[in-house]
Amino acid sequence: MLRLTEIRLPLTHPAEHLKAAILKRLGIAASELLSFAIFRRGHDARKKNAIMRVYTVDAEVRNEAALLAQKLPQVSLAPDMRYRRVAQAPKDLQERPVVIGTGPCGLFAGLLLAQMGFRPIILERGKPVRDRTKDTWGLWRQGKLDPESNVQFGEGGAGTFSDGKLYSQIKDPRHLGRKVLTEFVKAGAPEEILYASHPHIGTFRLVGMVEQMRHEMEQLGAEFRFQSRVEDIEIDNGQVSGVRLANGERIAARHVVLAVGHSARDTFAMLYRRGVYMEAKPFAIGFRIEHPQALIDRARHGPNAGNELLGAADYKLVHHASNGRAVYSFCMCPGGTVVAATSEEGRVVTNGMSQYSRNERNANSGIVVNITPDDYPGDVLAGVEFQRRWESRAFELGGRSYNAPAQRVGDFLAGRPSTHLGEVVPSYTPGVTPTDLSTALPDYVIAAIREALPAFDKQIKGFAMDDAVLTGVETRTSSPVRIKRGEDYQSINTRGLYPGGEGAGYAGGILSAAVDGIEIAEALALDMLV
Repeated sequence: MLRLTEIRLPLTHPAEHLKAAILKRLGIAASELLSFAIFRRGHDARKKNAIMRVYTVDAEVRNEAALLAQKLPQVSLAPDMRYRRVAQAPKDLQERPVVIGTGPCGLFAGLLLAQMGFRPIILERGKPVRDRTKDTWGLWRQGKLDPESNVQFGEGGAGTFSDGKLYSQIKDPRHLGRKVLTEFVKAGAPEEILYASHPHIGTFRLVGMVEQMRHEMEQLGAEFRFQSRVEDIEIDNGQVSGVRLANGERIAARHVVLAVGHSARDTFAMLYRRGVYMEAKPFAIGFRIEHPQALIDRARHGPNAGNELLGAADYKLVHHASNGRAVYSFCMCPGGTVVAATSEEGRVVTNGMSQYSRNERNANSGIVVNITPDDYPGDVLAGVEFQRRWESRAFELGGRSYNAPAQRVGDFLAGRPSTHLGEVVPSYTPGVTPTDLSTALPDYVIAAIREALPAFDKQIKGFAMDDAVLTGVETRTSSPVRIKRGEDYQSINTRGLYPGGEGAGYAGGILSAAVDGIEIAEALALDMLV
């Protein structure tokens, strides 16, 4: 197969024009083109009056070698992206690996281990995804939090309640991301995620997919245990020997995948007490901002705003503030909602979520500021306490009811409290409390965001509109710790412990965490066969 890149056509081109463009690029007759498939499809909206479709295509031709020899521009041999297993468990293998956590990293570590015949035991502190969804709605609709079953904890992990973005900037020379997307399609995701330049799934579809993946893993010999919080990891002479659950049960294991997510603060504390090496790492904190989605569409797509071929517009913004801080958009959710994402009582946390359709009235994004360990001096877990401090403050400002504190952007920039909201209706449930956000985060964060919003307005007209809404606080952007591992994916001082995903500080988002899970499963499998 040949890979052709940068095939550019008008946004509303007839379908047959793509084939014609392939023939023109290769300089061949139609009879020489045996077949073709779209590998990637995106758009270039830099010229809003002339938005272009941009394709990458894999083509099968009669005389491939001759065309390659011509060294045509933007034509190359398509890479072999098929996944090949690195190991297969012997049928008489008695040891079973343990996977802690069922977010993307844990799910794909468990899936790969099951596909290789290792029959993993998969432990999840929360509930199965549909029961977890009911508990999550309990917080959103009734203000009732279940600390073990919420946006952060339960089957599918935190990514289940997000925009479901499936793209990443990680280096992926083995095309493991393709393996992830292929498994998602097999589990019920739309096939377009295989070729869309910025694929996403949305919450409701993720729920069914996670269930389907669990069923496949169980058929392959995996064992799932829900509401099974790991309270301790047993370590003998630097080697994992087992895990102990909150109910007192002990599971013997010499190979344990630790994929607990960025909010497993009690697990971080347990590992710290156990002497597992970890270090504090940077993260970011800020607010969620909401605008009318139509405003973002007009700013990004101009006269093509609302075109179904483009969908709801997104954005990616960054500003380097005069106080040395970076301010940037985070987890932007077109046509989505702001959701309550706390996992601890007496604290308020925000996040963004979209459905596959992205058809809600508001666009939302985190507007966050970089934080380093210098900002929270102390031990390795000082970042956790730093997050908790501001989450507790948000709970107070919201009225101690899981309402979130909110402020009109015009009031925030003017330094006055909001007493009411305007044109933009905040989507956060159970509700918001208009207030003054200037005490919701450190002074240097407030100053940086106040400087950034007018700068962003120069890129997206209306971004700093008076009635845009800021809702606080966004603190769970990434893990505040890194559980350091070696090239063998094992903890640098605890053999048999494989820290991975967002919680261990090695991923950011669904795709990168899933790829990390695959690589961990491969390393673990090879070690078990030594």
